[in-house]
Amino acid sequence: MGKLYAISGVTGMTGNELVRQILTEESTDHIIGFDNFYASSIDTVADHIDDDRFEFFEYDINNKDQMRDFELRVSDLKGSYEELIYINCAAVVHTEHFYHVYETFETNVEGMNAFLEQAIRTGAQKFINCSTSEVYSMNSWNENGGVKESDYITMAIAEHSQRTSYATGKLLTEFFMKDAVDTGKIKGCSIRFANVYSKDERYPKHIIPFIINSFRDNGKVVLLENSRKNKRTFLNNYDSCSAVLALAATDSALDGTVYNVATDEEISIIDLAKLCASKMGIDDPVIEFSGYRESDPERRLLSTEKIRTRTSWRPAVTLDRGLDECITNYLKR
Repeated sequence: MGKLYAISGVTGMTGNELVRQILTEESTDHIIGFDNFYASSIDTVADHIDDDRFEFFEYDINNKDQMRDFELRVSDLKGSYEELIYINCAAVVHTEHFYHVYETFETNVEGMNAFLEQAIRTGAQKFINCSTSEVYSMNSWNENGGVKESDYITMAIAEHSQRTSYATGKLLTEFFMKDAVDTGKIKGCSIRFANVYSKDERYPKHIIPFIINSFRDNGKVVLLENSRKNKRTFLNNYDSCSAVLALAATDSALDGTVYNVATDEEISIIDLAKLCASKMGIDDPVIEFSGYRESDPERRLLSTEKIRTRTSWRPAVTLDRGLDECITNYLKR
């Protein structure tokens, strides 16, 4: 019979890759998804838009009438499938939107909670909540192999950065998820992704496409002053989505708790820029610095011991391979 997936933000970076990984050639699964194109395009799912196994609606998670229509369609379909799984990918995520308190609260907090309540009403068996490693804020690393999900969090405050409102909202969604599981309403978990990037990203606001496009268009890259010290790990979108599906397929892992999803390949932002330049054939890259971001941790290094222990998930795409794919795709445009 296959599974029925209800996915918010389905044309966004996480959502569109989930479509490809779920609807393989032999799959009998079905996806019903929606997006309002806040930071995406229908082009991201062009390879499946005519697939009978995929239904798309141009809906907004904050529009109650549209969400009622979506819920009715899910209810009509669910009897034909062995399992109903909700995945919440809708979020206000890009860097320049982190500081928009009302937008992040409406979509990331209220929207997520309403989508979770919808999943419970429709009788869904599982709910996967896509959170973020931003919740670690100023406590994003340690010297013992990376910060764990159970570690205490030290966050920046409004006096330091409005950006923290995004992290605070995402943290609150994890409490909604835990409560729903603890009260027996549904199985599920939250996932803290770390610095996800994609070769298919249309809106290059994240650091990897920003660096590549800057070298391509301007012959140089201008980084924040923070980049003189900052280090990060980078998670390919293929691996972030395979983690979602690995958790969804592991009932014992759906205990309402949180899972870090990241890699161990830490690199400084300056070295990342130099590596991209080298792959683009630029021998002596021009790197300039301008601007400063308050309350930006110097490192973000996460432990993935928990998800590796409880599921079979392992990252499959190295940074070297992922950058090659990004550069190939971005230089085509």
